Amino acid sequence: MAIDIFSALADPTRRRILEMLADHDGFPASDIHNQFQVSPQAISQHLKILREANLVHMEKKAQQRIYRINTEAMVEFEEWAYQMRLRWSSRLDTLDVVLKAEMEKMEKNQTE
Repeated sequence: MAIDIFSALADPTRRRILEMLADHDGFPASDIHNQFQVSPQAISQHLKILREANLVHMEKKAQQRIYRINTEAMVEFEEWAYQMRLRWSSRLDTLDVVLKAEMEKMEKNQTE
């Protein structure tokens, strides 16, 4: 079962892992574990969720597991967020027009 991207991003530890991966081109799981004060098993579970949400890729090199951010998934998420911002802005612009019209009406009524 695939994990929803929003469920994966809801956890601050997973967001921090993504931030770390955004700063590095390939980060070994052991180095990721070392950045947190929780068990390696807990970080492994977070990494699993990020993989299942398709936010990261994992590559095995000898005994290491190297993690990289999935830039394609991040671009898709960014495009979705941008579209949501456009929708919201459009609604705010409509509200602004209505409020201005109401204020003009009130001002007109007060001068009469």
